[in-house]
Amino acid sequence: MQEMDAVQLDPQLTEDRTSGNEDEQLQAILEALVYITDEPLTVQQIAAAIGQPIDKIKHALDRLVADYAKPERGLSIREIAGGYKMATKAEHHEAVRAFVKKLTPPLKLSLPALETLAVIAYKQPVTTPEIMDIRGVQGAGVLKTLLDRKLIAEAGRKDVVGRPLTYKTTKEFLVQFGLKDLKELPTLKEFEELGRMELVEESQPEPESAPESVPENPPVDNA
Repeated sequence: MQEMDAVQLDPQLTEDRTSGNEDEQLQAILEALVYITDEPLTVQQIAAAIGQPIDKIKHALDRLVADYAKPERGLSIREIAGGYKMATKAEHHEAVRAFVKKLTPPLKLSLPALETLAVIAYKQPVTTPEIMDIRGVQGAGVLKTLLDRKLIAEAGRKDVVGRPLTYKTTKEFLVQFGLKDLKELPTLKEFEELGRMELVEESQPEPESAPESVPENPPVDNA
């Protein structure tokens, strides 16, 4: 009994337990922060927001990432575009996609938009004439769509005759495709296959019946 009392009163043990509780609380806070934000959170953002050292935040995030990597977890916390983001695991994408498709129609890219985005992703910075030369078609409207969705951005002007604008992919591009950085880009074939899975499944409009012809000078009843 005396030995048990001695252990219970050991200051070092009490300090270790307190430290452990603080680490668990910090990890729980980080989990909540990553969950509620749409954009990837950087270590610097979190440290500034909750007033904790960057090293401590990084270690807690590493533990959280490892915990979510367990097979019984349906979600994962990954480092994407310089920050941390929570998402469903890749092995569950088909089940989640089938479920979500029954809820609301998702926002998707057309094939021309996907092709243009692929060219920019692999050739950036690239000019409009260079994009058209690779694709073989005009694409001003597609570029506007990609700019509006913030998947690409202007990257300055190329030092050639006419100084045309160049384009590059954005942080939003990394987020949408689940990439940590451009080094994680799949092969061009894999990129196209990934995009084809998200193409708009547009239903063909029903052909409209031709309007009845009306004579230019209808007869006048003089009776």
